Amino acid sequence: MATQQPAIDEAKLNEFVGKIAGDLGAVIHATTVLIGDKLGLYKAMADGEPVTAEELAERTGTDERYMREWLSAQAASGYVEYDPASESFRLPAEQTFALTDEYNPLFVPGGLQVAASTIKDADALAEAIRAGRGVGWHEHHHDLFEGTERFFRSNYTGNLVGSWIPALEGVEAKLRAGAKVADVGCGYGASTIITAEAYPNSTFVGFDYHEPSVAAARKAASEAGVADRCSFEVAPAKEYPGKDYDLVAFFDCLHDMGDPVGAAAHVLETLKPDGTWMIVEPFANDQLEDNLNPVGRIYYSASTVVCVPASKDQEVGLALGAQAGEARMREVVTAGGFGHFRRAAETPFNLVFEARP
Repeated sequence: MATQQPAIDEAKLNEFVGKIAGDLGAVIHATTVLIGDKLGLYKAMADGEPVTAEELAERTGTDERYMREWLSAQAASGYVEYDPASESFRLPAEQTFALTDEYNPLFVPGGLQVAASTIKDADALAEAIRAGRGVGWHEHHHDLFEGTERFFRSNYTGNLVGSWIPALEGVEAKLRAGAKVADVGCGYGASTIITAEAYPNSTFVGFDYHEPSVAAARKAASEAGVADRCSFEVAPAKEYPGKDYDLVAFFDCLHDMGDPVGAAAHVLETLKPDGTWMIVEPFANDQLEDNLNPVGRIYYSASTVVCVPASKDQEVGLALGAQAGEARMREVVTAGGFGHFRRAAETPFNLVFEARP
């Protein structure tokens, strides 16, 4: 017996096709943004003056025909302005801010590099989803590691020292006086290095299970001139060494762990009695329906292809996901033995929690 198909609302169908067109354009345009970042095209337009395709090609040592098409794509996407009379293109100050400075709080190309890396992993992810197995962080394309550092570093630059640490009770004073700090799940070390630069009397050690990331972090610390008091070691979250830390920090990584409760218990064992655990997580409300917005779209999508697979690849495989929310995080932290837990700060993209014994 044939199943009757539901009636199609043509207006709703057309609306959905419009969404698809927007998404398709955004995905393909992302590649042109990464090309512009890699070739220094945006930086060559950072003066805000009009430029023709021929002039941009001359400035950047690229092909004029490609520049004409690339600039047209930027104009169609609203990244540059086009003047038909002079056939010239201009990069506005706001776009310059977001596209050319890797150390500002809103640097865009790093996030698009992360997104592009997940497309390269789509076949492996599909097979893992079919089988119900995990995909370890180390199994992803290397662009995920570099893109994550570039994307999150700008956020940490804008918020970590200026607002997040001051929101923690008594922590900033300890860091100024001289504290012992562990940064767990440190990746390329952006958060560790930023904090080390701000608090020269304190010592920092970053831990990550991913050896190539640790190597990159060591190199970055040396280049930043903080390697004498900012070191990096290969270690998982439940086994990192050391005791009597004044501060332990987890930046955007607790939800990725297979056994976050076990990680919480280990943090408790390594803290001083008056120490603090700083947990930075993606912003999320506790109910799914309250996360159905542009930020939730980013995080649920990233969680599907990066965060949940990473957790399922580890022991326990709790798979909190990038939209776990405050209530679920509280459950994890208190289950690990902590008696104090509160939301200390927030931004549109992050929640910052403070946990103490």
